[in-house]
Amino acid sequence: MISPTVWCISMTDRWVNSPVGGEPAPGADLHLELTGPGSKRDRLMRALREAISSGRLTPGTRLPPYRSLARDLGIAPNTAGAAYGELVAEGWLTARQGSGTRVARRGTPLPRQRTHRTTPPPRRPVHDLLPTSPDAAAFPRTAWLAATRRALATAPNDAFGVGDPRGRTELRTQLAEYLARARGVRTAPHRIIIVTGVAQALSLLATVLPGPIAVESYGLDFHRSLLAAGGRALVPLRVDAHGADVAALPGTGAGAVLLTPAHQFPTGGPLHAERRAAVIDWARTTGGLVLEDDYDGEFRYDREPVGALQGLDPDRVVYLGSLSKSLSPALRLGWMAVPDHLADALGAAKGTRELWVGAIDQLTFADFLATGSYDRHLRRTRRIYRRRRDQLVATLAAHAPHVTVSGIAAGLHAVLDLPPGTEPQTLRAAARLGLAVNGLSPYRHPGSPVPARDGLVLGYGTPPEHAFTGALEALCLALPPAPEEGDGTGARTPQEPDVSSAA
Repeated sequence: MISPTVWCISMTDRWVNSPVGGEPAPGADLHLELTGPGSKRDRLMRALREAISSGRLTPGTRLPPYRSLARDLGIAPNTAGAAYGELVAEGWLTARQGSGTRVARRGTPLPRQRTHRTTPPPRRPVHDLLPTSPDAAAFPRTAWLAATRRALATAPNDAFGVGDPRGRTELRTQLAEYLARARGVRTAPHRIIIVTGVAQALSLLATVLPGPIAVESYGLDFHRSLLAAGGRALVPLRVDAHGADVAALPGTGAGAVLLTPAHQFPTGGPLHAERRAAVIDWARTTGGLVLEDDYDGEFRYDREPVGALQGLDPDRVVYLGSLSKSLSPALRLGWMAVPDHLADALGAAKGTRELWVGAIDQLTFADFLATGSYDRHLRRTRRIYRRRRDQLVATLAAHAPHVTVSGIAAGLHAVLDLPPGTEPQTLRAAARLGLAVNGLSPYRHPGSPVPARDGLVLGYGTPPEHAFTGALEALCLALPPAPEEGDGTGARTPQEPDVSSAA
């Protein structure tokens, strides 16, 4: 048995058949393992067959000329040439003057493999009404590109080295000014920590906060899981039309509470003014902390702007924000405005370099803020989303007046209340129509003190402009009929939809 030899061959050598003799042709590295018994030619042929049959060498891939291959492998050119020739004869390779030797595109006699019956992939939704993202087509590519160019041109040299885990000073300075102006946040650059998003912020907070954390009875299960993974016990607070019932906090034993006070997620509506004051009083009295998730505070339509809760007491509130709703979740950029006594501990907890946001994205967003590009983008998209919100309300009023819509004064989503027991059937009907939409029940904390509601959490930010009307048509077909059309209970199963009419 000959010991295996592993060769990594550069495919940027000169090609024998290149029309421009002596010029290097583009290529990639080729990894071959010359193993097992037999002559050098047999081992080379076996290695090439394995690379092709396994898919590592895809059809059309250009191989090094046999003389270059022989030189790299330390074998005679005739040996490599003979191996190529035999593989061409077998149909594994093709060879043409001026084109070189390539992996055959068709007719390759690959070894017969056992076929396995697999489950077909799930059908991709035709319409996306999930409350997850803004309209990707609305991303300001031109303005962002210009900001990136300016950021690269003016970036100091230290931006390309190991930086501060709290984030670039340029961005923290701009954020402190913007948040004070637009959201009423009282902070300073040294109290801002740049993160990849609210999810990372919660993971970091779970490592430094003691005791249980109170959460709203309706919220993101993903966020609850992050806090629980950090070892924090969770206590649900009842949510009603006025937001979370913070009056129950003293009896929970919690040292912190996670709230969405500007626009409760997912049920909608701001935290009532009396409850805003009450939760600050609780934090001051007990030494507790309020974690304020201001996930879409930039988007409001029919009401006066609701300022950040943090403005009432910066020492007792951790303010959380990100670009996931306002620009794009693909940027993976967010922030925390934290009390002084937490800044060092959170900066140390974030220390792992792999968890830092890229410096160029930070500098780009700093420029985006400084030049007013962010404000202009928000004004433009606010008009777009308000128009969609109005179209959603008008469509439901015309075609499903029995369905109540709430949470529409702000944000990028609405809640559609459904008759009791109809949420599962409505979701199945939506799926048959190619409509992606979330039910309300998955957002409910399993220990919630209030009964479950049937409903849909519908995002109107995600669909592109041209597809929004079709998405609403599919939604109306999926909704259960009015109670008087059924048995009087409102629990009638939605009829099988006509998929062709909503395509």
